[in-house]
Amino acid sequence: MLGKRIARGSGLIVLVGILASCGSGSSGGLFSTTSRANREVAAEQAKIDREPALRTTQRSSTLGDLFGNNTDPNTTVEVNKYLWQASLEVLDFLPIQSVDPFSGVIVTGYGTPPGGGRAYRATVYVQDPALDARSLKLALETSGGAAVSTETTKAVEDAIMTRARQLRIRDSKL
Repeated sequence: MLGKRIARGSGLIVLVGILASCGSGSSGGLFSTTSRANREVAAEQAKIDREPALRTTQRSSTLGDLFGNNTDPNTTVEVNKYLWQASLEVLDFLPIQSVDPFSGVIVTGYGTPPGGGRAYRATVYVQDPALDARSLKLALETSGGAAVSTETTKAVEDAIMTRARQLRIRDSKL
């Protein structure tokens, strides 16, 4: 009778020891808490922010990564939504051939602007999340394949920037 109790007690101690060891270690373990996972992710992000050379390093995944924001800013491209929308609105007379909001590229077909006689096509590249002129790259081409004057390209860029600012002001009043 006493032998069975000792065997059960030692089995219980072994089970508790196994479960306790699951929660320890650098990989997060089976029973790691969300706060621990958040601390690990925050520490890793702080390292990346301090050291640009570490941006290419790999880090191990934890259970907390499954439920957290695990997008890698080095593999995703963010575009400014106001520049994106303004580009589509200003160039709405051009037929859209392809759009890729993940890379920030809009490619249009040939179209004639209202009141104009010459057909144009455009390629827009929104390359940054900032509402800034440096975030917008525009290439215009005529139907004959000739490049468009810099004044015309600048006027279209200015129209897109103006519309983007209007959209931002409208959203801030909500």
